[in-house]
Amino acid sequence: MSTPDLFATRASRMKASEIRELLKLLDQPGIISFAGGIPDPALFPADAFANAFQSCLGDGPHALQYSVSEGYLPLREWLVGHMQQIGIECSAENILITSGSQQALDYLGKLYLSPGDTALVGWPTYLGAINAFDAYEPCFDRLDLKANRRAAEYAAASGDGKIKFAYLSPDFANPTGETVDRATRESLLDLAEDLNIAVIEDGAYQALRYDGEDIPPILALELARKGTIEACRTVYCGSFSKTLSPGLRVGWVVASREVISQLVLVKQAADLHSPTINQMSINEVARACFDTHILRVRATYRRRRDAMLDTLRQEMPEGVQWTKPEGGMFVWLTLPQAHDGADLLSRSLETVQLAFVPGRAFFPDGSGRNTIRLSFSNSDEATIREGIKRLGQVLRH
Repeated sequence: MSTPDLFATRASRMKASEIRELLKLLDQPGIISFAGGIPDPALFPADAFANAFQSCLGDGPHALQYSVSEGYLPLREWLVGHMQQIGIECSAENILITSGSQQALDYLGKLYLSPGDTALVGWPTYLGAINAFDAYEPCFDRLDLKANRRAAEYAAASGDGKIKFAYLSPDFANPTGETVDRATRESLLDLAEDLNIAVIEDGAYQALRYDGEDIPPILALELARKGTIEACRTVYCGSFSKTLSPGLRVGWVVASREVISQLVLVKQAADLHSPTINQMSINEVARACFDTHILRVRATYRRRRDAMLDTLRQEMPEGVQWTKPEGGMFVWLTLPQAHDGADLLSRSLETVQLAFVPGRAFFPDGSGRNTIRLSFSNSDEATIREGIKRLGQVLRH
């Protein structure tokens, strides 16, 4: 008997993350890596977490015990205030704690998608979202926010399948670093109403703005229209991974109570609840220093983004284009059509010991061969400048 013969059909759609594989290069000496979209560990509030864990463990057995599936109530109450600061009025009953926002995407795929349904996503879009949704055997269609594509065209393209949601990261998106303007966010809400679909708003990078004006989240814009979160179709996914700590795996979902109650059932079947002590420690650190800590993170990443953009202007040969993000962790390069990002990565590793992510991984149809993603968050300015010089060297030759 062949074991794969026993696997469900969805198993054939599961693929290794190219980014996870590239992260293994970080331990090799001499490699400059712009591959992983990971925060700088030197910025983690380690002392605050050491104190928080000591405090949590000293507070009796609660930190080591089972907890409710919805999540640690004091943390959800802190998040109520946090969401209010960005224009989203909600209660603790509108919030579910997840093991990172990646788990939230998996749960939402499980909740919304039946085989053959359609998910509207960016072209390119976050690789983790593609992988999370793909396990539930959907079709992917391009969410083209710039082409003013009408609802009837999306419906016609879906064929016999049903469109279930539009997924996007509107602020400093992974992988492009681009931000969706307010008018386009409003038009997306119009489209969602016309198609009667959900909107999944990935806010993983929302707190990492370095310049420009804040734009209300899509959920905040819908709340202004409908007056109550209970009438909203938008589901907001947040994360502490890019601000406080990725290793603790604490994220959250904000949505109507109807959606949250269904997600709670999904979580109960999956892992019962996210780790209690992790939630408790995040709560203590967030209450103690989130606002001041995020200022330090923004200042550091702003300098690194500026170093990358400045050096790209100096070193890139003619025909290379790149985005100019107002925040986040990424710059997206579009190379001349003759270039292949995967081939370029291979040559870069062999000749100049430089790593990045080929852009093809971020396209559901495998297109975008002439694109690459660079991350500036985990390298200092001098390393960034040297890495971009190496990239220019490979491209010129």
